[in-house]
Amino acid sequence: MTTDLFEKNTQGHCCVCSEPLFKTPLLEYNNMPASAQGFLTAEMLASDAGQNLLINQCSNCGLVQLDNPPVDYYREVIRAAAFSNEMRKFRLQQLKDWVGTYQLNQQKVLEIGCGKGEYLSLLKAAGANAFGLEYSVQAISDCQLEGLQVFQGYLGEYQLQNLPKDFSGFICLNFMEHWPNPNASLSELKAHLSAGAIGLIEVPNFDMIIEKGLFSEFISDHLLYFTQDTLRFTLQKNGFEVLACKPVWQDYILSAVVRKREPTDLTHFNQFHRGISASLNAFISAFDKGKVAIWGAGHQSLAVISLANLADKIAYIIDSATFKQNKYTPATHLPIVAPNHLKKEPVDAVIIMAASYSDEVARVIRDEYSQAIKVVILRDDGLEEVN
Repeated sequence: MTTDLFEKNTQGHCCVCSEPLFKTPLLEYNNMPASAQGFLTAEMLASDAGQNLLINQCSNCGLVQLDNPPVDYYREVIRAAAFSNEMRKFRLQQLKDWVGTYQLNQQKVLEIGCGKGEYLSLLKAAGANAFGLEYSVQAISDCQLEGLQVFQGYLGEYQLQNLPKDFSGFICLNFMEHWPNPNASLSELKAHLSAGAIGLIEVPNFDMIIEKGLFSEFISDHLLYFTQDTLRFTLQKNGFEVLACKPVWQDYILSAVVRKREPTDLTHFNQFHRGISASLNAFISAFDKGKVAIWGAGHQSLAVISLANLADKIAYIIDSATFKQNKYTPATHLPIVAPNHLKKEPVDAVIIMAASYSDEVARVIRDEYSQAIKVVILRDDGLEEVN
């Protein structure tokens, strides 16, 4: 999968949106370290060679990315920063706040790329029922010695049959920038989350890197360089709502809180539909058949006529748009007439369905047509009588 991805990238396409990269790289760095973890012994010096880095940008979504293959250990998490007392203090408070805010206490929460458990132990201390996912067998052994629950594997290769599918939350701290195929990794992640699961995703802050001109931040380990805009785009494209996104840790890190996107609940529309339909039919039933007209042939009016089953109860539709007049409504086949038809074929009542123009139409009816006509406006919450 990663080989295919980088074959595609060498053809100049974005690893997130698949659109073309700008033809000219933003930067080209020569004789760079082949990896951030490739420290050499004296015996290795003679055979070591630098690597050229091409820093490209997508012409569509704007994501800055390397055109190089991933380092050999890209599936594993190696954290030097975890030894910092200040970072551990920051992480513990951050995770406590996050667990508390999103009611994840004692809920199953997965750390993606947990390394040796440096932050997984803090997630557990913060009150979550903490689990880790890590590729390195040695790192997993270290976690287990600390009594941590860890699964072996890597997101994006669809081989995690033993990983549960009911996590209420997840964290991924400074690991996503290493992913050669973020779409595949995020897609597989979603399959292991319960409905509405909450996530905390962090990456190096490329906005800050640009602002401060930190030219030395590019390294072959980091394939992706996210700004707030491109991080939001990547997460939203892959089915996550971004609830918050801000710089943390002296602006070096972008921290995003996300929620697994679920279908929008529109069941309350049924209640409005039933209520509006009932009020319209009750109003029309008070008049003789063919003695009620509707003013307005806009899309909302057309929908209401269909959904409330009004077609055989309405005399005609009035609309001032000449291109609609002398034609018929789609589906319901009611004639559409000009306003002066009210004088040619009077009715006893008019229901105004003209959206933001409804009040103006009501004034026209009162000023230019019979005062005896009963006039109501269809509002969002029902019918309103016009005096």
